[in-house]
Amino acid sequence: MEGFRFARYEPDDEQDAFTKLFNLFKEVLLHTSGDVAEALNWMNELDREYGLTTDEYGMGDFIEDLKKKGYIKEDGQGHSIITPKTEGEIRKGALDQIFGKLKKGKQGQRSTRFPGSGEEAGTGNRAFEFGDPPESIALTDSIRNAQVNHGADDLILEERDLVVAEREYRTQTSTVLMIDISHSMILYGEDRITPAKKVALALAELIRIKYPKDTLDVLVFGNDAWPIEVKDIPYLNVGPYHTNTVAGLELAMELLRKRKNPNRQIFMITDGKPTCLKEGDRYYKNSMGLDRKIINRTLSLATQCRKLRIPITTFMVATDPWLQDFVNEFTEANGGKAYFTGLKGLGDIVFSDFERNRRKKL
Repeated sequence: MEGFRFARYEPDDEQDAFTKLFNLFKEVLLHTSGDVAEALNWMNELDREYGLTTDEYGMGDFIEDLKKKGYIKEDGQGHSIITPKTEGEIRKGALDQIFGKLKKGKQGQRSTRFPGSGEEAGTGNRAFEFGDPPESIALTDSIRNAQVNHGADDLILEERDLVVAEREYRTQTSTVLMIDISHSMILYGEDRITPAKKVALALAELIRIKYPKDTLDVLVFGNDAWPIEVKDIPYLNVGPYHTNTVAGLELAMELLRKRKNPNRQIFMITDGKPTCLKEGDRYYKNSMGLDRKIINRTLSLATQCRKLRIPITTFMVATDPWLQDFVNEFTEANGGKAYFTGLKGLGDIVFSDFERNRRKKL
């Protein structure tokens, strides 16, 4: 007699212990900008204070498992570094933590209300028109029409019998994410750069899984602006920089121009006002207030983006009332949107706005 045999469930305590510690390790790595030695020092301190390990599974076991499982390795100088496998796990962890468990859906596609040629068959047919490609003809439905129109005895297929399958028009979106790495992102005892990194990682993983035909470019801006790879995000550090928003916007526009996609958008995560411009080899700086020379250049770029139909969504991770006037002026010049938000819930807001923008033709 066939059936099921039940036995007592014995959990794999060692695996559970590793997973618990590994999830914390990934979080700490973001704070240490990928420095494994510093992250493990933090882990040991946390273990001493909160008792993370047990007599059966200690911190030494965890470090050994990190090596065995391919999460850390030694570089040529004997220093421990994380591997691409860990970088991928950090992105997945950020996605799960910020955006929740997302099911894999249709990839790289965004439905609009416009019918036309595309990659997905629609839900209905229409009459054949001159110029329709032969491969779009719905043969089964066309033959059925011929039988209805001419009888089933003699198969006669005329042009009026032909129907083609409607296809949904699909678009792709190119996004640039700008991250402020000026010194103020760690001032006043508040770590603002780590949540920004986590949002960038989660957004990159979301696009990779759910919209792989979309593009995401990430850039950082301080005194200057430069693009970074997604794999570089965990290693980001704040520098002794002012905030050259103009350089960031100019680079974002250039990156989007190269994408040659009509559906484009910029997301900017910052905590302060523009305080810097580069004029030739010279930096023009004024960290004391809203310098009109700097502000006017910034607003001019916002207007240019509006003319190019590139909406900018600003996420101001600071709630200083005196910043609101500038952000509101910038948003009005661009026709985009702005959010004044603390660090808590930043990922949810970015995700909601990204998905909302994908539901319309930009």
